[in-house]
Amino acid sequence: MITAAIVKELRDKTNAGMMDCKKVLSETNGDIEASIKLLRERGIAKAGAKADRLAKEGVITARLSPNADSGIILEVNCETDFVSKNENFQAFVALIADKLASAKAADHAAALAVNMGEYDLENTVKAKVVEVGENLQFRKYVRYDAAPGGVIASYIHLGGKVGVLIEVGTTKAETAGTDTFKELIKDLTLHIAASAPKGLSRDDIPESVVENEKDIFRVRLVAEGKPANIIDNIIKGQLGKFFAESCFLEQGFVKDPDIKINALLEAKGKELGDTLTVTRFVRFALGE
Repeated sequence: MITAAIVKELRDKTNAGMMDCKKVLSETNGDIEASIKLLRERGIAKAGAKADRLAKEGVITARLSPNADSGIILEVNCETDFVSKNENFQAFVALIADKLASAKAADHAAALAVNMGEYDLENTVKAKVVEVGENLQFRKYVRYDAAPGGVIASYIHLGGKVGVLIEVGTTKAETAGTDTFKELIKDLTLHIAASAPKGLSRDDIPESVVENEKDIFRVRLVAEGKPANIIDNIIKGQLGKFFAESCFLEQGFVKDPDIKINALLEAKGKELGDTLTVTRFVRFALGE
């Protein structure tokens, strides 16, 4: 049975119309993932589209060490926008961030075990649920410790709805103190927040995702009546565009789309007399 809840879930994930959602759900016997793929094959849903209204409420925040050689980013969720904007909840999230920054928890599991005073973090969050009257969740946490010459930076956008943590490598100690480098690293975090790359390079895009894209491209091309002998070449071109949109280093810089991120890094490196590399990044979007 195709319920209203399933139809709503598919609409939230694809922004497709109600009738389109009902139709594909009927064809896939209510399989959400198969329905998303079918909608994309028919050009009705965009790749990876997720409506903003799907996001859970809460706050994303970050902390950096004084010398920017380490940093953390975390997300704490609540049920309503009213609670997320409440000073009590905001202070609670700030307390968690400060504790985790000093505790140096390596990952999410370690973070949950950090002593918060009376309880560990996991049970402190549970206790807060009783006080707030809403379900709270310590949803995500990442810590970066920079390699020698590396600099960690963060950016929080839209009052805590999007957050970025990045590590940029240098080969000269003095580079990190220059205004040019500081401006660049800020621009890189802004770019990630705005452009939501799926990975640093092509190596970071799972093969299953690439094959899924190929399948979708192929179905569309066949439906358009493209000759079979040219479909593979067309798919290669479309995959190139997919990678250019998905991979951070291949994306056009958000402030100047004519220059790719890898070219921007090379140019700024030459300006500073250094070699700059983005080692890794993570982007949190509230509720994803």
